[in-house]
Amino acid sequence: MSDAGILKAKILVVSTTASKDPSTDASGGILTNVFETEGAGKWKVEEVKIVGDDVLEIQRNVTAWTDGENAVNLIISTGGTGFAVSDTTPEAITPLLHKQAPGLVHGMLAASLAVTPFALMSRPVAGVRNKTIIVTLPGSPKGAKENLQSILKLLPHACSQAAGADSRALHAGGIKKLEKDAGSNDPSLGPSRRNRSSPYPMLSVDDALKLIEEHTPSPQVIKAKVDGGLVGSVLAEDVTATEAVPAYRASIVDGYAVIAPTDGASSKGTFPVASISHATPGEIEPLEAGQITRITTGAPLPPGANSVVMVEDTVLKTLTDDGAEEKEVEILAEDVKEGENIREIGSDIKTGEVILKKGEEISAVGGELGLLASVGRAEVSIFKKPVIGVLSTGDEIVEHSRPGGLKLGEVRDCNRPTITSAIRGWGFDVVDLGIARDKPGALEETLRDALRKVDVIITSGGVSMGELDLLKPTIERSLGGTIHFGRVSMKPGKPTTFATVPVKDNSGNRVNKVIFSLPGNPVSAVEWPGHRKQYWRSEKFESG
Repeated sequence: MSDAGILKAKILVVSTTASKDPSTDASGGILTNVFETEGAGKWKVEEVKIVGDDVLEIQRNVTAWTDGENAVNLIISTGGTGFAVSDTTPEAITPLLHKQAPGLVHGMLAASLAVTPFALMSRPVAGVRNKTIIVTLPGSPKGAKENLQSILKLLPHACSQAAGADSRALHAGGIKKLEKDAGSNDPSLGPSRRNRSSPYPMLSVDDALKLIEEHTPSPQVIKAKVDGGLVGSVLAEDVTATEAVPAYRASIVDGYAVIAPTDGASSKGTFPVASISHATPGEIEPLEAGQITRITTGAPLPPGANSVVMVEDTVLKTLTDDGAEEKEVEILAEDVKEGENIREIGSDIKTGEVILKKGEEISAVGGELGLLASVGRAEVSIFKKPVIGVLSTGDEIVEHSRPGGLKLGEVRDCNRPTITSAIRGWGFDVVDLGIARDKPGALEETLRDALRKVDVIITSGGVSMGELDLLKPTIERSLGGTIHFGRVSMKPGKPTTFATVPVKDNSGNRVNKVIFSLPGNPVSAVEWPGHRKQYWRSEKFESG
């Protein structure tokens, strides 16, 4: 470890394909990002190198990094750990190890097995050479990331031991101190031994939002009817028109359908009214030369008509014998052109045209519902809205509606009603999770029960540095969750926390659910969801 307390790591990507074309490698960048974003500021990745699936080449690079005065603390390799003929990374690394580390191997396999049974098809190796920890990871970027995440918090302690640190000093305080040093706060430590500076690196708001987007579960797509219940939903597909609008040639004025001369002759004259076309379904007699049809706005043109003259440009000449209808009408317009005052088929929307794009929101006033209805769409694919639970924490918090005065130290809960109303206003279903007390067991039980009911939990309070701020350690230690960030460079709202927790859904499948833990200060608590509405409205947050 350097004087600044930073551990040095190098990444060896084992891939014959990537050694020929480095642009095909994704693992190196992903693993580097894990060190940077989840390593609590303890790591510096000095180099990422790509080599082919060759035993000697692998060994030459590893020994160059481990043997000598400038040895690194940690080498992570990725690739070549499977059963393929070319997979030789374990065979290259094992002879180099002076000590085996089966515990790290077991931890990685157990973590991967919880995700996929194919984890058992990997052959990881871990151990120590000289003063360097060496760990092999699978070649899959996803698998490599999950394996590294499963042991990352243990590696600083392992590297310190391998580098020659005094074991008695390292183990002073027992397992609880080691867990704390690994980034896991123990609520039982008490005020005298709690962390006095946050173990979570400070992230910019943009970096925090990127982590939210990266770790939020993928969207679930469902079919929904095109009706009022669609308001607030986000489309999961481009919507194309299955029919044209209008579906027929229609008049855009009240007047008379005519056959306009195409030879330059005058259009003026007196013509018999042969038929009437209203904006109602039905057959219309074809129009013949020398005839006109009375027509209303939106009504279909009779076959043969090619133009419409406004009623203002006409004069009634004669009536039928009963006086109920027009018999003859004089056209006053001198130069009526073909196509005047007509909406052609598909002039508004053509068949096959994209009318709404994936990711667009169906609003109450934006006309999206009318657009879908106009082309005959009965249902569309949307992203399923998550059910969001809102929880307040703290022994001092009481219901805002509780009658009577407050006792010394009590605070009425204003966060939960405020956050709940904001989320409802954005069109999401909300479950009121009530108030959880500052007791580790009670908080864990409340969160576990909530994770069975909702997809996303938003909490307020308990995320700062107080001895009763239990949310972060409860998420990590009791729920087995991963805190992706615990501090954000924003005022107010710095302790805002984002975590995912693995649970089983109703089908027994392992899924991640999301927890946002907001500060207890009302202004801080409302700042994050209020100013980041776009992420609640994004595709990621329309999933389950």
